[in-house]
Amino acid sequence: MSETVPQLPPPPPPSPSPEPEGEVKLSFLDHLRDLRVRMVRAMLGIAIGMGLVGGFVPQIVDHLMKPVRDALPAGRQQLVYTSAIEPMMVYIKVAMYGGVFVAAPWVLWQLWLFIAPGLYKREKKVVFPFLFWGTLLFYLGAVFCFELVMPQAFPAMLAFAESDTLSPMLSLSEQLSLVLAMLLGFGVVFEVPVVIAFLSMIGLVQWRTLAKYRRIAIIVNVIAAAIITPTGDPLNLALMAVPMIVFYEVGIVLARILGKKPAPDAAPAA
Repeated sequence: MSETVPQLPPPPPPSPSPEPEGEVKLSFLDHLRDLRVRMVRAMLGIAIGMGLVGGFVPQIVDHLMKPVRDALPAGRQQLVYTSAIEPMMVYIKVAMYGGVFVAAPWVLWQLWLFIAPGLYKREKKVVFPFLFWGTLLFYLGAVFCFELVMPQAFPAMLAFAESDTLSPMLSLSEQLSLVLAMLLGFGVVFEVPVVIAFLSMIGLVQWRTLAKYRRIAIIVNVIAAAIITPTGDPLNLALMAVPMIVFYEVGIVLARILGKKPAPDAAPAA
């Protein structure tokens, strides 16, 4: 008489992957509408920031041009303009950039509100630290550039043309564009640790991958620093490249601490 073989219970169905808590299901058009709302609010914040700095634009321009004037020969520390409308356009540009600097926390907040519905509760808890450090590092990057890089960069640039037959006549508009581009560039570079930490938290990058390609990242950082810095002398290159490399390493440490942990493997069947 044959024995009945006991039937093993079927394996439980795989649990669905967890979804972000409180996730709002939106269509593609809904995402576009939400993006439009966030962009409009960010632009309104920038407009308010422009209004706040508008009354101080002449003083801001004078302060921003100080590293340029200090690099000029004694007795000729003046900038020129070549059209009647140039000073007005310079003031408008400074007001726009000043609005961006003042409204940076509000713009970052709008960006966060756009991406927050797709994040987990653990990721949402770090919104205020990310906003705080992101804003602080952006401002620190601009201050670092203005206080340490520009006093070295502009004399180095003018030193290339030292000659009795050459006399500098620098345009206000061109020099302001250079100064603002440098301030913005350094502010963005100082955001690298925050960006890496955030990307690791949502699982787009892993700290092991970042560490594996460290040497390549160093080369890329040096090349980028050579492109961003207006001069090619070693001092200014180091002032840009060293913070980039240091912030990359800080990003690796933050990615290791805050990064999304891989799901544990399923236990083998007995």
